[in-house]
Amino acid sequence: MVGQRQLIDKLRELARNLWWTWQPNAISLFRELDPALWRKLDHNPVEFLKQIDLEKLELRASELAIHSRIDYAFRRLAEYLKNTDSWGSVYASTLRSRPVAYFSAEFGLHESLPIYSGGLGVLAGDHLKSASDLGIPLVGVGLAYAQGYFRQSLDTNGWQQEHYLNADPEKLPIEQVLGPDDKPLMITIDTHSGVLHARVWRVEVGRTTLFLLDSFVPENSEWDRSLTARLYGGDARVRIRQELLLGVGGIRVLHALGISPSVLHLNEGHSAFAVLEMIRADMESNGVPFGEASRDVAAMTVFTTHTPVAAGHDRFPAALVEENLGKLREALHLSFDDFMGLGRVNIADPNELYCMTVLALKLSRHANGVSALHGRVSRRMWQPLYPTRSEEEVPIGHITNGVHVLTWVAPQMHLLYDRHLGTDWPKRQRFPEAWDGIRNIDDAELWETQQVLKARLIDFVRRRLVAQYQRRNESDATIDRVSQALDLNALTIGFARRFATYKRAGLVMRDVERLAAILEAVDRPVQFIFAGKAHPEDHLGKELIQNIVRMARQERFAHQLVFVEDYDMNVARQLVQGVDVWLNNPRRPQEASGTSGEKALLNGALNFSILDGWWAEAYDGTNGFAIGRGESHSVPSIQDERDHQALLDTLVNQVIPTYYNRDASGLPRGWITRQKNALRSLAWRFNADRMVMDYVQNSYLPAAGAQWCAMPKS
Repeated sequence: MVGQRQLIDKLRELARNLWWTWQPNAISLFRELDPALWRKLDHNPVEFLKQIDLEKLELRASELAIHSRIDYAFRRLAEYLKNTDSWGSVYASTLRSRPVAYFSAEFGLHESLPIYSGGLGVLAGDHLKSASDLGIPLVGVGLAYAQGYFRQSLDTNGWQQEHYLNADPEKLPIEQVLGPDDKPLMITIDTHSGVLHARVWRVEVGRTTLFLLDSFVPENSEWDRSLTARLYGGDARVRIRQELLLGVGGIRVLHALGISPSVLHLNEGHSAFAVLEMIRADMESNGVPFGEASRDVAAMTVFTTHTPVAAGHDRFPAALVEENLGKLREALHLSFDDFMGLGRVNIADPNELYCMTVLALKLSRHANGVSALHGRVSRRMWQPLYPTRSEEEVPIGHITNGVHVLTWVAPQMHLLYDRHLGTDWPKRQRFPEAWDGIRNIDDAELWETQQVLKARLIDFVRRRLVAQYQRRNESDATIDRVSQALDLNALTIGFARRFATYKRAGLVMRDVERLAAILEAVDRPVQFIFAGKAHPEDHLGKELIQNIVRMARQERFAHQLVFVEDYDMNVARQLVQGVDVWLNNPRRPQEASGTSGEKALLNGALNFSILDGWWAEAYDGTNGFAIGRGESHSVPSIQDERDHQALLDTLVNQVIPTYYNRDASGLPRGWITRQKNALRSLAWRFNADRMVMDYVQNSYLPAAGAQWCAMPKS
């Protein structure tokens, strides 16, 4: 009985820190104890340990001789948390007493904690994980969405249906934060429409802590309780109060816990109100006027913009701003017009809406886009804010996004890298020379690894398709057909992302007959896997999904074109780890970065993309495929047709021949050469360790008033 209790206690300790999400050995511990239950519960170890039968747990642990592996994982976590010998301890030690506070409206850490919708949140989650690995003193601040984004299903007509489920905090890897008095911490924000209250939850992400604010408390009105119910739901009033809670409430949480940040990092404009609250606190504490306090706080603020489309930036009418920020405005000793001017490009225009991005740019001294091209687009977009400067002089730089390698690389690829790069390669991943060993991998070994991953993906997709069709009570014949969808030997192309119209999910389908000829080629078959969600209010995005699903239902496309419902981090992980090609065809230059292609790259997939976002600075002609030459036509319809033709021409004349040109041993040597070129030229550049280190060097240390110490080469 004592042994059983120790076993469950250690597993619970592992489950409560999301460090396990990027540790293959820890993940396998939970999965092997009960594979069916693990899959059923969306890989949630907290709920898993609540539901698994304890006698079965002990029996399985004994059968698998798993006790020593649990002890090993438990010790590894303890060592990781205590380790002070990190990159950050040397090069960012000045942040130790006053850490970076990283604000984001969403965090994608794992599918079991559904407080994310897509790329912005996953980027934030990867940022926290790499900050933890590097030992960067950083805390995250976000919102605890009880219902998350939404679960997606499709009806018999292929139309997206949204479902919202209430998460039980007892089944999540979170715990309530206590204040200095050992009582649950509560913060309040006074507004002209009543006091807003919130409690706080803590999530441990390795050595990094994430604080989440939750408005579902008895002290709030019924309406305010629902503020943190859904991510990106509701009208403008819901959105502004969510952002008030995130920004102002987030700063108050940190101060209540005695955390005095030296840097505020705003991940997109949703959290820009944090700067105003920081200014108010500085004015109150130090007796300084708004001008002096705003200057000091702006110097410590880093702002990352992710949105190259004007319509994507939050804007609010003046009356709504005054209703929710009026009390804060008064505390800042600002007139209504002066306060509104902080969020307007033209401060003299009373009809201009209050823009969160404008506020963030005006009150920060370190601003960046998320790729080189996006930096240029942002400078052009916001040049009117700086009328005395040329476009090139607009103070918005760029730090290209990267992905957290250990979260996204498949275990099989991890082992391959261990063998050929050395087992310490994760610590050296940001150096080009760390990837030199790629050239020495035997072509057959790399190819076989890819085939194993593709087989796993096909099995996953078939199971998902069968479940989808059974839920809709489709015929047995139809279910039998989808259970045999996809072919291991066919070139497999993945497309998965948010179904916004500018991402052009249906671009490849503009000429159905030509596409059919490509898919139906007996000697060189091609197949597509689609996944993604449209925003609940995006009718056009839903139509794109419906068109793909209707095509997939046609007999001629039944085995070569599929749509996987309910896109989340699990589906994304399966796709980027198993496809041959990752397709991305946004309307240039509207893709800020596009990190999904970076995840696919790490697993040996070749990118096939418009020269936009990260791919515009990554493609060299030998490490993937480009659609077009980077042109942008002023007429969208002309641009779409031009890109469609370029997509199909490149697919037919480059991608397919390279994949199917095999030598006597059956290996596509030219394809494998491109895979190796991609890994050697790109893996060291487009990872989150490099990204976070760039933020430390270029933004965090200058914002904290510290001096950067040059890093040695290795």
